[in-house]
Amino acid sequence: MKYTSDYDFTKIPFDRIVRLGQISMLKNDMFTVSWLLGRYCNYKCSYCWTHGRADKKDHRPTALCLKTIDSIKEQARSRGFNSFHFSLSGGEPTLHPGYFDILDRLLEDIENTNYTSVHMTTNLSKGYKWFDEYIKRAVKFNRASITASYHYEYATNNSKFADKLVYLQKAGINITINMVMVPERFDHLYNLAVYFQTRGLNVTLKPQSDPHANYVVKGYTKNELDILHNGMPQLDHKKPFMQVSLIDDENKEWFMDQAERFNAFNFNCFKGWECSAGYRSIIIREPCGSIKRSYSCIDKPIGNIKTGFKLHDKIMPCISPSCVSSADSKIPKRKPGYDMVLWNINKNKM
Repeated sequence: MKYTSDYDFTKIPFDRIVRLGQISMLKNDMFTVSWLLGRYCNYKCSYCWTHGRADKKDHRPTALCLKTIDSIKEQARSRGFNSFHFSLSGGEPTLHPGYFDILDRLLEDIENTNYTSVHMTTNLSKGYKWFDEYIKRAVKFNRASITASYHYEYATNNSKFADKLVYLQKAGINITINMVMVPERFDHLYNLAVYFQTRGLNVTLKPQSDPHANYVVKGYTKNELDILHNGMPQLDHKKPFMQVSLIDDENKEWFMDQAERFNAFNFNCFKGWECSAGYRSIIIREPCGSIKRSYSCIDKPIGNIKTGFKLHDKIMPCISPSCVSSADSKIPKRKPGYDMVLWNINKNKM
């Protein structure tokens, strides 16, 4: 088993990187949507951000969600994007009463797209009956993936947790387990990560962030930071694979297996960079319903799920101090003053 990456991510000259992005967005006409369907969650983890969950159901009407999907596709297509990635999270997204209706709406239009993928971040608390209904729909997409958040305060049976994920993976769903590596429990959590990987499951070792998710908390030893930097490489059919491309100021390309490692290196400050968020990607937040360029963007929202929204007509500079989420970090972006193409869909520079 591979517990340490053969590709040494510590060698990446982060201070010299001038362009980066998720490879699927750099090389394809991919428009991405990160959608928090609601903050309502059936778990109440002690380490969860105060704004990350809610006890009260706060889901938007399903009809409004479907209308929003149609508007997203219409505007994206007007800008030349006809491949789509929808990432659904929460709270706990499986508690949204219209979750399957949302997947069905995406499937209705899939033949008119070049590519459509769906992702879900879930605590995996739903039973097999629910996931069987999910599988029936998920396998019809070009790609379906799940990030299963492991919460040690609720996952009382690690074997059953792994069993359910193996079941989903055998059905064709791409699986990653997201583990927040709380410093005080690091060794125990790492041993669990090793167990999950022996079951054939990818594991993301996520550093714990401060309450505002701006930086990694203190308390990690050097050895623990080394593990966060290079531990648990993402595997595809037992072989390492890379999801993010980074270009330095000498035009040398570097790679990263997942954007979550950005935070492990505290490489998440892109203020002043030209970022395509808001032009070819959006996030939808709850409970306010605002539609923004990214999770951490301090710009004014580009709209609201209730009243509609308008994508940017051009690439805009980042004015935010840091990217809270890896979903923000991996959106194609470049330092000002560099004219390299932001993506290779066509020959025209953006």
